[in-house]
Amino acid sequence: MTDTQQTLRRRDILRCAAMLTAGVTFPLAAAAAARIDALVGAMTLEEKAGQLSCFNDEIRPVGAVFNPVVDARGGAAMLDDIRLGRVGMLFNGYGVAGARRAQEAALASRLRIPLVFAADVIHGCRTIFPIPLAEAAAFDPALSERAARAVARETAAAGIHWTFAPMVDVARDQRWGRVAEGAGEDVVLGCRLAAARVRGFQGSDLRRADAVLATPKHFAGYGAVRGGMEYAAVDMSDAELRETHLPPFAAAFAAGAGATIASFTDFNGVPVTANRHLLTDVLRGEMAFTGVCVSDYDADRELIAHGVAADEADAARLAILAGIDMSMQSGLYVCHLPALVRAGRVPLEAVDRSVRRVLALKEALGLFDDPFRSLDTRMERRATATPAIRALAREVATRSIVLLRNDGDLLPLPRTGRRIALIGPFAAGTAHLNGPWSFAGDPHAGVDLATGLRAAMPDPALLEVEAGCAIDADLPGGLDRAVAAAARADVVLLAIGEGGDMSGEGNSRTSITVPAAQQRLAAAVAATGRPVVVLLRHGRALALEGAVRDAPALLATWFLGEQTGHAVADVVFGRVEPTGRLPVSFPFATGQQPWSYDHRATGRPAPADAPMAPGRSHWRDAPDTALYPFGSGIGYTRFRLSDLTLPAQVAVGASVTVGVRVTNIGARRGTTLVRLDLHDRVATRTRPVRQMKAFAHVTLDAGASRVVPLTLAAQDLALVAANGRWTIEPGAFDVIVSVDDHAPLRAGFVAI
Repeated sequence: MTDTQQTLRRRDILRCAAMLTAGVTFPLAAAAAARIDALVGAMTLEEKAGQLSCFNDEIRPVGAVFNPVVDARGGAAMLDDIRLGRVGMLFNGYGVAGARRAQEAALASRLRIPLVFAADVIHGCRTIFPIPLAEAAAFDPALSERAARAVARETAAAGIHWTFAPMVDVARDQRWGRVAEGAGEDVVLGCRLAAARVRGFQGSDLRRADAVLATPKHFAGYGAVRGGMEYAAVDMSDAELRETHLPPFAAAFAAGAGATIASFTDFNGVPVTANRHLLTDVLRGEMAFTGVCVSDYDADRELIAHGVAADEADAARLAILAGIDMSMQSGLYVCHLPALVRAGRVPLEAVDRSVRRVLALKEALGLFDDPFRSLDTRMERRATATPAIRALAREVATRSIVLLRNDGDLLPLPRTGRRIALIGPFAAGTAHLNGPWSFAGDPHAGVDLATGLRAAMPDPALLEVEAGCAIDADLPGGLDRAVAAAARADVVLLAIGEGGDMSGEGNSRTSITVPAAQQRLAAAVAATGRPVVVLLRHGRALALEGAVRDAPALLATWFLGEQTGHAVADVVFGRVEPTGRLPVSFPFATGQQPWSYDHRATGRPAPADAPMAPGRSHWRDAPDTALYPFGSGIGYTRFRLSDLTLPAQVAVGASVTVGVRVTNIGARRGTTLVRLDLHDRVATRTRPVRQMKAFAHVTLDAGASRVVPLTLAAQDLALVAANGRWTIEPGAFDVIVSVDDHAPLRAGFVAI
């Protein structure tokens, strides 16, 4: 390596270090630091263990328990423990009145240390927004920040200071149910949205009454669980960890997130909850994170089932020494940390370090100065389910919809003059609008498809609704009624896909297809010869088959939350242009999983014009491509690219500006996504066939044209070398610029 390259590498490392440490610490004024020092000096070991323990809120329970019930005690016993200083945080309780009772108990404790209240606010609190994967389809960090800011206001009004979101795990296996909670398969999109959501949740000042502490999770690599099975083992190279799975955490920490949750999983043979390399060497050392690291639900106790802890005390010892500051729900820290310290098995310094982090977090939230911050019943009434937040939920839902196919410009439909048959198990009813992690919302408050469509139609009598089948079972006479309704209609809207309980945590699937009963319904409806628009409901990419795959029009509508019906009607009738793009690739078959568009090149790639050529990389019955790859999506008008410009040579360490002309060649105004991908032609490690590095939305009138600049930053050319360090290697790079589903433009440059 030349001296210049080494200098650039050092600069890159310093730049990364500066980015990673920005906003992560909780800066304390001298008085606040002195207060924390005094508290730590005055606390008993039992009180310290209490500050490092968080429990499910049984004082104001929501009535929905996803995880196994462990360490349950009831509301009265919990209040007693709070008065004894044995609880530092409560989570997943909602409502100001109960929170005030709990905080009053905390202020009756010996040292009067306030509680912090947290919750899994994943895509809305009382008002349910689209699932994060759907929101990612908007490819719009500004929209995500606005949504998170609105959700934070409503969340804080419900008496919550801290959300266990965003989930920033990169997910390339659609069998994994928690794909629904993240931003999909791409690293750059994941980074942009992670930072945006952190900024939105936290706002400009954590001490404000409407600020909510963000918690990027799950550190790290959870999205790569083996076989897509929930809680399964993760094995990956160091380069894969650093290039794919750590960057979204780095972006979230740089945006100011002061907490993280450790992954449930075994990572390269060591469960993360006991993995000192990940939680201390990487998180604390390399990434300079100084915030609070929380175990996931009962994960420290689960070290026994993993086979690395002999008993509960051993599990608590392993967790605190690995870097887990706060134990969630198990109660192991309260039960065992004092004795472990007294026996010399855990250094007091390790406990004090974690206590200081937790107290610094409470200080940053302003709880020592105002323990009843965000606990105002008047604000709770004023800020919950407001017209403004519902309007934003509708906007986000509309922007999340992806038009994947539109043969013959079947869409948009006219609002009048055509009979429409709305058929499928999701045609009517609110039960499956919201998807996973929406238990604080009102399941009856949403707008279903039938209601939304009728509201948009001058003559609602032109809409006929039939279920046809249940989600995964036939209905007596359902198929016949559906076929008859289709035959009477001019066009069919087929509302099919996954139920709300088929995605999310604990909902891995071995076959990511539309259930068989719905496939039969689709085939029967298609056989009538009526044009079919599929309205797909889902929390992951699906392997589409038969009449669903071959329908002339196909919309990916995800779980869009309480404004589902209005948002779908907005797009179907053309009030709003469909602008969403896929954040995950739809495979040809389940057996292709895991798969992502940015997979590495092989020694025998199949040519694009002969993807099933013998002796090349493919399956016997499927190509090594996707049915709809990452970024797929079209609108109601068409765009063309031309005049791609970029320098032939750039200096290593310099940025690259790429220009491209975008022209609206359709008949109506529209918005599209222009995307720049990069391929490193020759490197010391095999590189992805292409990776998105920049994107921009462009809105143009019919016939209008504009030159769009896209910038490659110096670090966009970097890779993790064999020595584990980020390095920019000189050489040739290919640039691929694309829009909608048209042929991309290609050019190249040489970094010297």
